[in-house]
Amino acid sequence: MPDLILPDSNIYIGALRAGNDPFPALAAAIERDDAELVTCGMVVMEVCRGLRDPKLLERFRERFRVMLFLPSTSQVWERATHLAWALDRQGRTLPAPDLLIAACALHAGAKVYTHDAHFREIPGLHVINSL
Repeated sequence: MPDLILPDSNIYIGALRAGNDPFPALAAAIERDDAELVTCGMVVMEVCRGLRDPKLLERFRERFRVMLFLPSTSQVWERATHLAWALDRQGRTLPAPDLLIAACALHAGAKVYTHDAHFREIPGLHVINSL
């Protein structure tokens, strides 16, 4: 079974800010490594909410639709809530969207591809910063 890779919102947003379409580079990397790209609702929302051009928004939505979608089930929400509670008790307050993305990845056994240091604080989460 191929590795599941969940790119965080900042991967897409960073590529767009640099004037690049993130999808071709992601597709090339996963083909080379025999991996599969996945996404979740929080990533889709964070990326799409910032797109100003309706045509670009539709193109991104189409590309997200063909990716394996990790659902935010009650078990995922429960895991995110537990992560928030446990990390808060250690004095490490992480953004709720990051905790939900991490919980989706943990539930599916996916690696998170991100440049956000918050994810490295989440126990058991496999974080990668390049493909």
